Amino acid sequence: MIIFHDPRCIEYARAGHVERPARITRTVPLLKERHPKWKWQVPRAAGEAALLRAHTAAHLASIRAASRDFDADCPAYDDIYDHAVRAAGAALEVAQAAKKGEAGFALMRPPGHHATRDQVVGFCYLSNLAIAALDALENGVERVAIWDFDAHHGNGTEAILHGNSRIAFASIHQYPGWPGTGTRSFDNISNYPVAPGTSRTAHMNEIRRALDGLLGFNQDLLLVSAGFDAYKGDPIMEMTLEQEDFAILGEWLRDCGVPAGTILEGGYSDELPDLIDTFLGNWASD
Repeated sequence: MIIFHDPRCIEYARAGHVERPARITRTVPLLKERHPKWKWQVPRAAGEAALLRAHTAAHLASIRAASRDFDADCPAYDDIYDHAVRAAGAALEVAQAAKKGEAGFALMRPPGHHATRDQVVGFCYLSNLAIAALDALENGVERVAIWDFDAHHGNGTEAILHGNSRIAFASIHQYPGWPGTGTRSFDNISNYPVAPGTSRTAHMNEIRRALDGLLGFNQDLLLVSAGFDAYKGDPIMEMTLEQEDFAILGEWLRDCGVPAGTILEGGYSDELPDLIDTFLGNWASD
């Protein structure tokens, strides 16, 4: 297991904001203590050519020049463009490692799956996984599947990648719930809306159904938007999954027999470090 992590990703914050540095600062020492043999690697920042496959030049320029908050969810943090391109770079390296048969996880912020081609949305400035998927297609991969089990719909990933016949995207998410999208499937997009308070069994069945659908795509690479906000204790969602359910997700990923890489999306409970460890530990286990 390679953990792609740049310590600078904790250097921005806004008081009271749920997407906070503690998500990372509490996870790093726990993983290092429990998995001393795992490799840690500082990722390179994503280059502009890779970014422009997913975003407009105007979008990149707006983040570089940001002097006012985009909205309450997406402040104009100092150096946010640099933080965002490093997170995108980690996603690129996760995909590159997966192509070589190495399991990798991007332990970075900001997350990415809500950012659209030309809009900053929902804590997300750049669409990290879309950037990684499109880059993989440009560099020898024929087909990419994306499994997004974050409790919010991956609306940005969907918006950027819909209609691309070489990519299959599946999102399992709470609905009704923010951002209010993901109610139907179309083209290469498969959405699995799950009602608030749905039982663990029913929710896990939908996640499994989504994965099985993706595995029928005959992909060369499986990328995962690993969000942990479907956990029952998450402060901003209304789902019911337990820690052991994330262990099962790791086992499913381990057993699917496809080169795979994962990146951190959401998850805002105090238990996030243990949820990440449970998922990664079962994915990496023999």
